[in-house]
Amino acid sequence: MSEPDPDPDQRTSLETREITDPRELRALSHPVRLALLEVLAVEGALTATQAGELIGESPTTCSFHFRQLAKYGFVEEAGGGAGRNRPWRRVHIGMSFKETAADAETAIAAEALVGLFYNRMFARFEHWRRTRHSYPTPWQEASRVTESVMYVTSDELSELTLEIQSVLVRYLDRLVDPSLRPEGARLVEVLSAAYPVQFGHGEADLPVSSPDQAGGSS
Repeated sequence: MSEPDPDPDQRTSLETREITDPRELRALSHPVRLALLEVLAVEGALTATQAGELIGESPTTCSFHFRQLAKYGFVEEAGGGAGRNRPWRRVHIGMSFKETAADAETAIAAEALVGLFYNRMFARFEHWRRTRHSYPTPWQEASRVTESVMYVTSDELSELTLEIQSVLVRYLDRLVDPSLRPEGARLVEVLSAAYPVQFGHGEADLPVSSPDQAGGSS
């Protein structure tokens, strides 16, 4: 892991970048670029060589994709070094984009990107599910999967989503400033999804109880 940058003005911004340009969406739609952004969020500034060791890619490949990400303002040079030895950092710790768009070009680009995001998140979830028993017992007990169904309006669903986000954002600054992480803290990913469903008519039957209601993780 790289050393944290001591200058607060040089840290990655906690502000979320909203992406609306289809060119920027397409620029992100590459597994290596997403992997680089993920590892920068976790490790801080990295050189192409350091990043390559962490994500299993060559320094040449990482250097190329860092430059492409910089072209669209997703990463920037962190200062110091030259060539593959120059460190890069994320400009913004978070990004957002709408999965629906009025024009077809943006909608197609967003759909491709969200598919990559989901695949990567679900792959990490599946890895945890298969290896969760290797974690210490307190972490196994604290890691839970819950499932709920409810009747709400679209306005209520939007409000619920914002409430969940407001809880999660409390811990966002710990990604940027390692000194804020309490002793014993681990990197944790929280997946939150809320969407309309229809049970029956070929769909899955309504669950009798959720994993959390049953008193354990799934």
